[in-house]
Amino acid sequence: MKKAMINSPLGDDVMGEDPTVLKLESMLAEQFGMEAGLFFPTGTQSNLCGVMAHCHGRGSEVLLGANAHLCLYEHGNLSTLGGIHSRQIQERPDATLDPSTVEKMIRADDPHFPRTDVVCIENTHNVLGGVPLPKSYVDELSKVCVENELKLHIDGARIMNACVAMNVSAEDLCENVNSVSICLSKGLGSPVGSVLVGSSEVIYLARRQRKACGGGMRQAGVIAGAGIFAIENNVNRLADDHARAKVLAGVMKSAGFVIDKEPQTNLLFFGVPEGSRLTQDDVIEKASEVRVLFGGGYSGGTRCRIAMHKHITDGCVEKAGQILKDIATGF
Repeated sequence: MKKAMINSPLGDDVMGEDPTVLKLESMLAEQFGMEAGLFFPTGTQSNLCGVMAHCHGRGSEVLLGANAHLCLYEHGNLSTLGGIHSRQIQERPDATLDPSTVEKMIRADDPHFPRTDVVCIENTHNVLGGVPLPKSYVDELSKVCVENELKLHIDGARIMNACVAMNVSAEDLCENVNSVSICLSKGLGSPVGSVLVGSSEVIYLARRQRKACGGGMRQAGVIAGAGIFAIENNVNRLADDHARAKVLAGVMKSAGFVIDKEPQTNLLFFGVPEGSRLTQDDVIEKASEVRVLFGGGYSGGTRCRIAMHKHITDGCVEKAGQILKDIATGF
C-alpha cells in the first residue's frame, strides 16, 4: 500500500486534475452502479456533504435511526453545519427502521413543519452489533422513499463488510439508493479517506459542499492510491475478520462474558460476566495492560466493543481470548 501511495501519479484534485483520485472515484462509482464519485478526507464529511446535496434550502429534515453514527457521533453536524433538522426513529432489534414507521414520520406539507427530504441508514449498523442490512430491506425502504419523493442515503462506513457477509455485490445492494458514503479505512486498511457515490447531480452539489467544508485537497492522489490498493486487495479478506470475531465470541461466551448477538461481521459487542465483581472499566484496564485494546460505553454503558481488522491474526485472537478468560476467572 505504501508503494502504491509513493508511485501514484499526482495532479491538483481541487481543479479535478489528479489522475489517481479520478481513478478511485470512477472505480467505486462503477462498483456501486452510480454515475460519479467524490473523494473526501473523512467519512463524517462525506456523510454531511452527501445529505446536504439532497437538501435544497433551509427547513429540510432527515429521518434516521436513533442509534445511527450520523445521529450520535458526528457532532450534530447536520444541524450545526448543514442547517438540516434531524428526526430520530428507534431501530428494531435487527437494526432496521420499520418502513411503515418511516412513512408515518414523513411531515405533511405544512409551513409549521420542516420538509422531510432524506432518509439515512447505516450499513453495517455499528452500535447495534455490526449488523449487515439486507437488500430486501434496503429496497423496501427505497420504495417508501420513492413513493414520497424522498432520497435515500447510506452511511456505508462498513458497506464492504455488509457485501462480503451477505455475499452480494455493492451494485445489487445499493441498486435503489441515491447516495452512499464508502469508508476506505477501518477494515479495508487505508490510512484515510472516504468516497461518496451517487448521480452526477448529487456529486456536483456535494463537491460544492465539500469546498465549503474545507475538504478540497491538492495532490490527494498520494492518499487516494492507498484507497485504490485497499479496494483491489482488501475486500475479500474481510471474511477473515468476520470469522475471527465469531471465534473470539465463542471463547468469551465460554468464559461467562455476555454476548447478546453472535457477530455477523467484524464487530463483537460484549458485557461483563453476570454476577461478577468485574466492571467494564476493570476489563478494559486489565486487557490494555497487556495490549489487548478495545472500547466501552456502548448500549447505555453496558457493553464493550472489539473490532477486527487486517492486522489482527488468528494468533492475536487466540492470545486475546486467553487473556480475557484469565481476567474473567480472576475475579
